Formats: sequence, C-alpha cells, structure tokens
Amino acid sequence: MSSPPKVGIVGTGRMGANIARRLHDVGYPIVALYDVHEASARETAAETGGEVTTSLARVTELSDVVVTVVTDDAAMRRIFAPDGDSLLSGARGKIFVNCATVTPKVHVEIEKLAQQRGADTLEACMASSIPQARNGTLYLMAGGRREAFERVKPMLEQMSASLRYIGEAGKAAQVKALVNMVMNVNTAGLAEGLGLGEALGLDLDTLREVFSQTGANSRVLETDGADMQNRDHDVYFSAAHAAKDSGIALALAQDADLDLPLARTTYEQYERMKALGLGELDKSGVSEITFKSRRGRSAATHA
Repeated sequence: MSSPPKVGIVGTGRMGANIARRLHDVGYPIVALYDVHEASARETAAETGGEVTTSLARVTELSDVVVTVVTDDAAMRRIFAPDGDSLLSGARGKIFVNCATVTPKVHVEIEKLAQQRGADTLEACMASSIPQARNGTLYLMAGGRREAFERVKPMLEQMSASLRYIGEAGKAAQVKALVNMVMNVNTAGLAEGLGLGEALGLDLDTLREVFSQTGANSRVLETDGADMQNRDHDVYFSAAHAAKDSGIALALAQDADLDLPLARTTYEQYERMKALGLGELDKSGVSEITFKSRRGRSAATHA
C-alpha cells in the first residue's frame, strides 16, 4: 500500500478505541466505526472522525483494512457471519486484522470464510494493555498468511513497539493464550504471597522490595503488586478476561492431553471472582479473595 489505507474499526471498547486514536494520530484515515454500543463508537469518532454505522457491511464497504477488537468467539462468528449483515459482505480485496483474544480455531475458521470471499485475515494478538494501545507501543504477535502480514506490516508497526510474525492462522493465538495463562498464574501466585505476608504481620512494602530483588520478581510484581496492597483495581485487564483466557489455554491443554493444575486452579480463582460480582475488577483484584483481612468484604468500592 503506497498511501495509508482507509481503516474501519469494529469494537470501540478500551482497546479498540485507543487503537483508533493511535492510527488517527499517525495519519491513517479512520473511515468507519462500529460497536454494539453505538454511544461508544460515537465517542471515539468525535476524536478520530469516520462514519459511525450500525451496519457491518458498511464498514467493509468504506474500508481497505478493518481492525476488529471484539469480546469472544461468539462475537467473532457474529461479525463474520456467512449470511446477513456481515463484514464478509463485499469483502473482496479487503483485509481484516483481528486483535481480540479468541480461540485459535476461530481465527482459522474466519480465515477460510474470508478467503472464500476473496479477502484476507490476520490475527494481531496483543500482549499489552490500554496505555500501550494509545501510545502505539503494543507487543503484537501476528498469525495468518505471510502475504497478509506484509500487506499491513507498516500499519502494525505504527501500533506496536515490538512486532513478531508467528506463523499460520491460529498460531499467534496459541502463543497469546500461553502468555496470558502464565501471566494469570503469576498474578494469582503474587496475591497469595502478599496475602500470606499480611497474615504473618510482615510489612508489605518491604516484602515487595525483597521480591523485586530475588527469584520472586516478575513483570506482574511491577504492574500489580502495589495495586494489590493498596486495593487499587482500576481495570487494565479484567478478571473476566483473565478467566476467559485461562479457559482458552486449558482447552488447548485438553486437546494436547496435558494436565495443567496451576492453570486450572488459577482459572477457578478468576471464575470465583466472576461469581462474586468482581469480574470487572482488574486481574489484580484476585487479591480480594486471597487476603485474609478482606474475606467477606466488598472490593467494588476499590475498583
């Protein structure tokens, strides 16, 4: 593409909206925005321009590249439905860059459907959060046809600080599932370490400092440790998403005939948060069901 392609955005939640803002800032024309919550699309369009539409087919019509950031497998299948209002309508020559964390098999399904319509898809799995989406410093893992990757590589480079092509459709999603599985296990483990430290009467500032200088150190300690201590659970990556992503990894493990007890227990912790109405807290909120002093107390006021 010799000039910036016209970009449509499907899904203007926290990540999708900030991707739209970033691309707009670096000169990519945002021509169409769609979200099931139309007010969200309108709020984003006020900053980026572009037509707010209630038609998926209209997004495809207006765009050269469509970036999708939707919630789950069902949402992906809905926006790429073979019939009715769908991104696949009039899709010949278009490319769809799918950024949501969904099961690898869905990426494979969508690629086949798009290719039948003369279009291409690419999974661009994000291993970062809201500030990185806004600043164009995401860690992106791409999967799909190499030709599709090369076609949108300049745009992906504007979205990311690190960009890696993993392989065929579904492979980047597999890697992303493992990234989030390990991250979630680390998060739950950190909550247990700090929770036990509090129960023993240890100073948590000191404990976190010791963790940071020893084998207990981790990226999660940097991002979530103080938040767990201070009950500051403003959402960057929700507990509900942690449950979903750990579930995706467990399904992959089942298919591979592999037992992952740590991942399974972590999944159960985040499912428990959802059952308690805490699913929209940040994943750091797992500390609310771990610290002895917080049992039975609502964490909602600390979100």
